[in-house]
Amino acid sequence: MTQHASASPAAGSPAAAESNPWPALWALVIGFFMILVDLTIVTVATPTIIEDLDASVNDVVWVTSAYMLAYAVPVLITGRLGDRFGSKHLYLAGLTVFTLASLWCGLTTTVGALILARVVQGLGASMMTPQTMAIITRIFPPARRGSAMSVWGATAGAAMVVGPILGGVLTDGLGWEWIFFVNIPVGVVAFVMAWRLVPALPTHAHRFDWLGVALSGAAMFLLCFGIQEGHQMDWAGWIIAMIAGGAALFVAFVLWQRFNRAEPLVPLSLFQDRNFSVSNVAIMCMGSIGASFGFPLMLYAQAVRGNSPTEAALLMLPMAVMSIFLAQPVGRLTDRLHPRQVLGFGFAISLVGFLLLMWRLAPGIAVWEIAVPMGVIGIGNAFIWAPTAATANRNLPVQLAGAGAGVYNATRQVGSVLGAAAIAVLMDSRLAHYLPGAAAHGEAGAARIPDPHVAELFSRAMQQSMWLPALMYAVGLVAVMFYERPRHEGFGG
Repeated sequence: MTQHASASPAAGSPAAAESNPWPALWALVIGFFMILVDLTIVTVATPTIIEDLDASVNDVVWVTSAYMLAYAVPVLITGRLGDRFGSKHLYLAGLTVFTLASLWCGLTTTVGALILARVVQGLGASMMTPQTMAIITRIFPPARRGSAMSVWGATAGAAMVVGPILGGVLTDGLGWEWIFFVNIPVGVVAFVMAWRLVPALPTHAHRFDWLGVALSGAAMFLLCFGIQEGHQMDWAGWIIAMIAGGAALFVAFVLWQRFNRAEPLVPLSLFQDRNFSVSNVAIMCMGSIGASFGFPLMLYAQAVRGNSPTEAALLMLPMAVMSIFLAQPVGRLTDRLHPRQVLGFGFAISLVGFLLLMWRLAPGIAVWEIAVPMGVIGIGNAFIWAPTAATANRNLPVQLAGAGAGVYNATRQVGSVLGAAAIAVLMDSRLAHYLPGAAAHGEAGAARIPDPHVAELFSRAMQQSMWLPALMYAVGLVAVMFYERPRHEGFGG
């Protein structure tokens, strides 16, 4: 592996990474894990934040959505900025912003201030994420890139389920503020390791598509704000106009990328590679699932079962354990098997587990009736996160590594933002249907609902809200059937 890496000048690997690129990968994984944990760590603390900051469910969903939105919108341009000014430098700058914003989040006393701090935190994350994927693509040779990207992808999958568990333990033991304070020592360690171990790679000159940035950012904001606030505002005319305007701007963005003769923000030639296109559909689905299903599950666990934040979060432990346990063997399979086999199995098993979970979601069920489906979902997820990341960029030329990483991560974040917005709408509408005039039950969440009939109706509302992630698993399953065998030599060896 090392000989192949050093013999490939196109990879841009300096002497620091030629002998062994794995230390650089592990240094990047620490920071990447931290920023992805913050996508889901708030879900289990939702009831506590609602009580402490006198907020609504929709307010606290915005604590997550604001982070996702600020993460998603700039990530296309930050991938290019890494190519221009150095991936290592931009990663370290983003890590600094993220860590300082985490301190700000923990010190806030109002939900509005918390949302604003989360926006800054998301901006820091958007600077970091494309650099991790681009650096890995450049320092590992094609024949071993699948294993490296599998570690990157497995980190994403593990972070999505570790976030709520860590959030529950910290919220119970130290207070919700510590779900943000914990980032400070981790951020310092991640900075020191990246400074010492990550190579400074050659840069490439780029012209920046600022019109593309403006169009994509405005489209994302209008769509997500309109979707999430729609039910709260009774789908008023101005909300519909926002959504329509966002859709129109998105179409304008795509057309501009098509006709921009200079250097578009999203080179549409990327999508000529079928595997890159399919991977983007798959990761959008997974982003939506990761951002959405935790909210109804955690509210059900605490409001219906009477679980503490830690107990509620531990319901997701089987999923986390299986995802982490299977990461290494799945990584090896990713370099040997057709991605359609690996990803098809993953999405199919995850869908079965999720439907089983929804079927059993009711008051009074035993813990094992949740744990078993969660374990099945975890098995499936292990065959999705890492192989999707490994397959996405495998066929792309190195000079498009930054653009490809930016698009891939932006797509995942778009899925996350839309998933969080849509689940807020579904929970609101289902609660309004089953418990009209009893919104306090849906918004408190931290205390167990004493009335068995109300608890049954609340469970039904949360259960029906979870059809959104189930649908996303089904869409992902159909999409990955269109994978083709990667082209690089060494695949299948």
